Amino acid sequence: MTLITEAVAPPAAAAPGRVQVSRGPWATAFRKLRQDKAAMTALGVLVLIVVVCLMAPLYATYVSKTDPFSSNLSGTITVNGEDVAVMQAETEGLGLGTTPIGPTYTGAYFFGADTQGRDVMARLLYGGQNSLLIAGSSTVLTLVLAGLVGIVAGFFGGWVDIVLSRLLDIMWAFPVFLLAISLSIVTISHGLVIGPITISSDSLLLPILIIGLIFIPYVARPIRGQVLQLKRSEFVLAAIGLGVPQRRILVVDILPNVASTLIVFAPLTMALNMITESSLSFLSIGVQSPAASWGTIIEDGQGLLYTRPLVAVLPGIAVVITVVALNVFGDGVRDALDPRAKLRVKD
Repeated sequence: MTLITEAVAPPAAAAPGRVQVSRGPWATAFRKLRQDKAAMTALGVLVLIVVVCLMAPLYATYVSKTDPFSSNLSGTITVNGEDVAVMQAETEGLGLGTTPIGPTYTGAYFFGADTQGRDVMARLLYGGQNSLLIAGSSTVLTLVLAGLVGIVAGFFGGWVDIVLSRLLDIMWAFPVFLLAISLSIVTISHGLVIGPITISSDSLLLPILIIGLIFIPYVARPIRGQVLQLKRSEFVLAAIGLGVPQRRILVVDILPNVASTLIVFAPLTMALNMITESSLSFLSIGVQSPAASWGTIIEDGQGLLYTRPLVAVLPGIAVVITVVALNVFGDGVRDALDPRAKLRVKD
């Protein structure tokens, strides 16, 4: 294994009479990120997914003209000038059952209907809203709490570090999905009561809180280790020696250096949170009916895999595309913010 160091050309001499303005670290990182074509393409895909999902009310109101959250077993639609039942009679076997209408690719029921006669396209868009909302909100919760725990434990040390580290160890001891499933099962039946605050079992706050909490140890530990290194650095030791208040050291010296690490964690954590949310919703312990998410739509389409596979396949594809885009964009953010990205390992 050979370590290759990319040569960096010396900066060109400034022209006479022209003042050369140095770029700050954030401006340099942003410039590097913009030059990463893969990361920018992934960001474009993410923006497109968000914009399309936000158009769900417009599609349901003006195109589908159906309620994606209520059954439509006896409804009909017009296809090529003919009235067609949303739930069509079975043509195989004894012909006793019904099959949802397939993709029309023209306006209403563009991707067909599910077992309740609901427009799959409309539910896919609304489900995307909930999946993105839960994944994004839980990511913010994870990063805020993990950053707080990691900074406090690493900077203050002593019994504070011992208590917080042991709490993280307890959470770390549980497999992440087992912990998420256990918390979801406990809270899904009766909701969650925290003092005067009551969160109902069908509220999106439940999966946001559960998913946001279970990933805290995976972010807090690296943050704690970075803070321990920063605490031993010369500029922090000098500030402590000069009697600078701890609050100022945390805000001016520690937090800006930790912020880049939290930003790198953001897209990668959101990808994990989206997979976790889809898994919980698929098991019926995440987003609750009649609300939709990509995980619930996959669960709804289990019984239609042989007749209407798009009901289950489309949300699965949406999850895959979103998670891949988040990971590619996260890699670009990491390379842009990591000053050691110029060191590459070649086999």
